[in-house]
Amino acid sequence: MLTPTLRQLTARLATDLTAIYPAPEAEAIAGQVLEHLLGLSPLQRRVQATEPVPADKLAALEPLQARLLRHEPLQYVLGVAYFAGLELEVTPATLIPRPETEELVALIVQEQGHRAGLRVLDVGTGSGCIPLALAQQLLTPHLTALDISAEALVVARRNATTYGVAIDFQQVDILRERPVLKAPLDVLVSNPPYVLEQERPLMRPNVLQYEPATALFVPDHDPLLFYRRIAELGRELLAAGGVLYFEINEQFAPETVAMLQGLGYQEAEPRLDLFGKARLVRATWLG
Repeated sequence: MLTPTLRQLTARLATDLTAIYPAPEAEAIAGQVLEHLLGLSPLQRRVQATEPVPADKLAALEPLQARLLRHEPLQYVLGVAYFAGLELEVTPATLIPRPETEELVALIVQEQGHRAGLRVLDVGTGSGCIPLALAQQLLTPHLTALDISAEALVVARRNATTYGVAIDFQQVDILRERPVLKAPLDVLVSNPPYVLEQERPLMRPNVLQYEPATALFVPDHDPLLFYRRIAELGRELLAAGGVLYFEINEQFAPETVAMLQGLGYQEAEPRLDLFGKARLVRATWLG
């Protein structure tokens, strides 16, 4: 049998993946898999499209394709996710970073990027994506990051080591414990669990079967569980003038803002994402 060219192999993989993904997504995934496998950029993949794929790479593709066809997310199959210009290690112990969270980082940088030495706390850090992205874009911040999962913190520490960023990682169950901080915070940020249990049937298998449930779901009867707890702690941890930033479930934006106002926060307001959805909330603690 003739050795397939890179273009043929990409098309073949995309066709197989349409069994579980829409065609445009299947094509994008196929391209990323081949780029990763061959160490190519998107441009290089197109330039070399007519070249044959080496036999060892063909063999290496088979187990990757099998995992993808079992609905395993591309990022876990490849072991990396891209976030705010960073290439981060991810595992099933860590949530896969989303574009909405990049917008959360961008909002913080927009409002705080002119200030040096900010003390920042990220609650529910997962892969460490938020503090690592902030480290690249803020002026010499002091970063602390929490997660309930020891396994997630192992991954986050490796990512921090890769980029040479000093972050104080702490294993903390935020609902029952509080972090150890050396000084009041300027920024408190969190992308906590916010998917209702009743929304499980609406979720795709690649999320439901593989991503950590503890990072996704909240009880139907208390959708603001984590937001309320973090905001209550924020009243103790934030310096006067400190700012709280949340990524939220869009359907609870009014309730989140009202909760923050009820706790004494000022300038509490939702912010729209690129799709016009209220996925972010920020509020100021005046002390």
